[in-house]
Amino acid sequence: MSNGQHSYDVAIVGGGHNGLVAAAYLARAGLSVVVLERLGHTGGAAVSVSPFAGLPARLSRYSYLVSLLPEQLMADLDLDVRLASRSTASYTPYTRDGQAGGLLIERPEGELTRKSFAALTGSDREYDAWREFYADVTDLAHAVAPTLMSPLPLERELREAVDPGLWRDVVTQPLGRTIEERFLDDTVRGVVATDALIGTFASLHDPTLVQNRCFLYHLIGNGTGEWRVPIGGMGAVTDALARAATSAGAEILTGAGVSRIEPGSNSATVVWHDGSREQSLTCRRVLSGVAPWVLRILLGDGEDDASKPEGSQLKINFLLDRLPELRSGADPAVAFAGTLHLGEDYTQLETAYAEASAGQVPTTMPGEVYCHSLSDPSILGDLAAQGAHTLTYFGLHTPASLFEGPGGAAAKDLAVERAIASLDEHLVGSIRDCIATDTDGNPCIEAKVPQDIERDLAMPGGHIFHGDLDWPWAPNRARRDTAAQQWGVATDHDVVLLCGSGARRGGAVSGLGGHNAAQAVLADLG
Repeated sequence: MSNGQHSYDVAIVGGGHNGLVAAAYLARAGLSVVVLERLGHTGGAAVSVSPFAGLPARLSRYSYLVSLLPEQLMADLDLDVRLASRSTASYTPYTRDGQAGGLLIERPEGELTRKSFAALTGSDREYDAWREFYADVTDLAHAVAPTLMSPLPLERELREAVDPGLWRDVVTQPLGRTIEERFLDDTVRGVVATDALIGTFASLHDPTLVQNRCFLYHLIGNGTGEWRVPIGGMGAVTDALARAATSAGAEILTGAGVSRIEPGSNSATVVWHDGSREQSLTCRRVLSGVAPWVLRILLGDGEDDASKPEGSQLKINFLLDRLPELRSGADPAVAFAGTLHLGEDYTQLETAYAEASAGQVPTTMPGEVYCHSLSDPSILGDLAAQGAHTLTYFGLHTPASLFEGPGGAAAKDLAVERAIASLDEHLVGSIRDCIATDTDGNPCIEAKVPQDIERDLAMPGGHIFHGDLDWPWAPNRARRDTAAQQWGVATDHDVVLLCGSGARRGGAVSGLGGHNAAQAVLADLG
């Protein structure tokens, strides 16, 4: 700690992107701020690494795209971050009546998109329904997005701002019912549904509507819902945030694992270990960037297995010598430029959920593939000139429970095999023919299931959102007496606030948890 300082205005537990956002805002406002990060580096899940021995390619190992990070936040903090739009929104390969094809959705949508829908479905009906549905969703995004960096609106305020039918379709009835009412084709239905299932293990008819909440967050970023590639990888985003925080005067301590938080009425004590001895500090406010489940342990409440979140994803990172050819004949540079959907027809999604609920790795793995190097070849280094590419697979309906116990390693291997099979189904040859080898002769492939995420990042249950997402507004009868309540960052202790993905508007790489916690602190401490 600088100059032996042991008292701060604000201590932030966790140096992920949200903690860094909060630190930057608070330090720029003149408060003394320290960030305590358990790992030897900042960034949390938003980091870039070179995982393959002797090769320079830098992959976004965990988080991989940006949508919800507000342009206003980047401007506020003078972030030197560039985000690249993807020329293709999505491509969904399929085989019907023995013929290979693919549903192409351009960005922006044009005549090729219309023709692609017609080739799949036989008419313009589904594309017309698609355009109408997403025009409606855009109306909701335009209502919600401007509120994300302000105190929480009440539910009724947003409900009154949009068409009642749209509110019903997205907010009050299970999304599966909406999709079945508005679309006829199984593949089209599935493409719509996937945004509801990212890191979210649920049926599309789940009465809790957790799938609806996930869907909403994936469609409202900056009012457009566009998911962009950060130039230089996710680490470029968090490196810029760390620079913004330290240049404003925040202190960042890595290798500082917090073990205890002792809240008082007007201040708190934070205890951590620096690798050699226990240390402590006092502060006026503690901001928690760790998951709420972990925070409760730090506050002395103990572990509650019944309330522990459970993640649901399979992340596979590949480095390829070349992009594979598709059986449909589509240009790989077009098909892989956006989100390539695999095994994600609507009925396949529901079947996979049923199988995983029964403790079985889905027979047909639903997932999607991204090739970030098509949008940002800089992450390849000198490999770009050799035709190499990165490939990222994100699998759905793979809850942590599938990989527990003695059979966990075998289940992980099986899930990876079935993920590869779902891709190979649409390729000329196998993706294995394209995988590069590192300087030790090993294939350039790494896989992460929820247990790996928990081990690497201390996210309980490997849940990428720190727990189920919540609506980005306050219930009509919610208490909003304190600044923390108004900003959706309150805990049971006035001096401890949430600043991570577990805040009401947290989740994804948005910085909203950090921004909103900082605003609540500034409202109290000024």
